[in-house]
This record gives sequence, C-alpha cells and structure tokens, in this order.
Amino acid sequence: MHHETELVAIVRATPWLMRALEAVRDLSIPNWCIGAGALRNATWDALQGHAAPSVLADVDVAYFDGSNLSRERDRVLQDVLAREHPDLPWEVTNQAGVHLWFEEIFGHAVEPLRSIEDAVASWPETATSVAVRLDGHGRIKVIAPLGVDDLFAMIVRRNPRRVSLETYRRRIAEKQYTNRWPRVKVISE
Repeated sequence: MHHETELVAIVRATPWLMRALEAVRDLSIPNWCIGAGALRNATWDALQGHAAPSVLADVDVAYFDGSNLSRERDRVLQDVLAREHPDLPWEVTNQAGVHLWFEEIFGHAVEPLRSIEDAVASWPETATSVAVRLDGHGRIKVIAPLGVDDLFAMIVRRNPRRVSLETYRRRIAEKQYTNRWPRVKVISE
C-alpha cells in the first residue's frame, strides 16, 4: 500500500496528468482510467528526479462499456479531449471491444476482456499495467491488478497475457527506456 500512496502523491504533483484526469472525468464515460506509458513516464520521471516531463507518445484513456463497442465513439471522445487540451496526445479505447480489432492490428486474436481491471491486467509490461482514475470528490483510485512493485523498482518485464516475446522485444528496442531513465532494468525474456 505504501507504493500506491506514493503513486497518488506523484500523480497529484504532475500538473499535466491531473489536468488529463480532470478532463476525462468531466466526460462522464463509464469505468475509465488513464494508465500505461503516461503513468509510467510520470512515475519514472519523479523517481529519477527529472524536472521536465518526458515526451508522451500518448495519454492512454481506457474505459469499459459493453453497451457500445463502436470505434467511432472512441474517436469522438478523443476528438473532444483533443479540442479541449490540444497539447496532450490523447488515445481513447473502449477495452470492451479490443477483441474485435486486436488480431487485425497485432496479428493474433485475444479473448474478450471482462472489466477495466481485466484490461489493465493485460497491458504489455507489468510496470505499465497500472492506471488511475479521479472521482467526483477529487480522490484518486489506483488500478493495479499486477501490483506496482515493478513500476517503482523501474523494472520492464513482459506481461505474457497478451504480448508475444517477439512483440515485447520490439517494444524494448523502440522505446529505449534506459536512455531517459538510466535506473531502469529491462528483463528481456
């Protein structure tokens, strides 16, 4: 629980992330969170003592709504966020529909996800299988079905649930984690 408390403190001390959480909360979409690389970057920047935030590939907004699996809905929500906060690179995905398009993009089928927690538990690395949500009272909820130990130990480890070893190794090569965060330890298997 100590690391979850520390994570909440890091999120609160990260202005762009708090702004992003407030923006998504105001959309009133069901079962939502922000996580993956955006949360990892904010945490590792804080742990490494970086004054300036790392460049974000995207701000991953995940939500779970089985009543509407339209990819168009994701695009509409993403466009709303981009208009309101054009300085942030938004990516919005309804995790309830991932199984419908995953094979076309990544080359292998996946089972339908059951909840937002199930979705977070399937993300590519254990350190990025963490997300946060801001409620209407300003409380931050941590969603970490695989825990936050690897995030705080700065360990990049493959989550085998959805990512092949080949894809994982390609991600490691592309992301070059240790260039920005020298303390990162990458587990290549």
